[in-house]
Amino acid sequence: MKSKYGLKQISIFLENRKGRLLEVTERLKEADINIRALSMAESAEFGILRLVVNNPEKAKTVLSKAGFTISEQTVFAAEVDDTPGSFNDVVKILTERDINIDYTYAFVGDSKKAILIFSVKEEAVEEAINALLQNGANLVEPEFFYD
Repeated sequence: MKSKYGLKQISIFLENRKGRLLEVTERLKEADINIRALSMAESAEFGILRLVVNNPEKAKTVLSKAGFTISEQTVFAAEVDDTPGSFNDVVKILTERDINIDYTYAFVGDSKKAILIFSVKEEAVEEAINALLQNGANLVEPEFFYD
């Protein structure tokens, strides 16, 4: 059974050229899709834009129809105090369970809390979520991000 904490993230492959990011954001804006969190990694030739949006199914449809190469991953989010060491606490729990973090990104939810988004191997998502819950982490339900 899938955890209620699994969150859909869309990854978009982008050629590293002027205006390509604008094309993505224009399509999402036109479709009334709100970007709730993002991360972008780039190289000389291409980039990967990772998005958590308010309507992932609609975003996938809109971007696919516009010709973008996209994929979907299951990630999860934890809310922590916006204080030194909070990120370390979550990373430590996962590391102690021998769960490798593929990548992570974060944003400040308000002046006292931060939201950390984590990607691990698909087969380790449930184990990671359970480890965090067992250790008192505050996981964020997808409804926080979705409409």
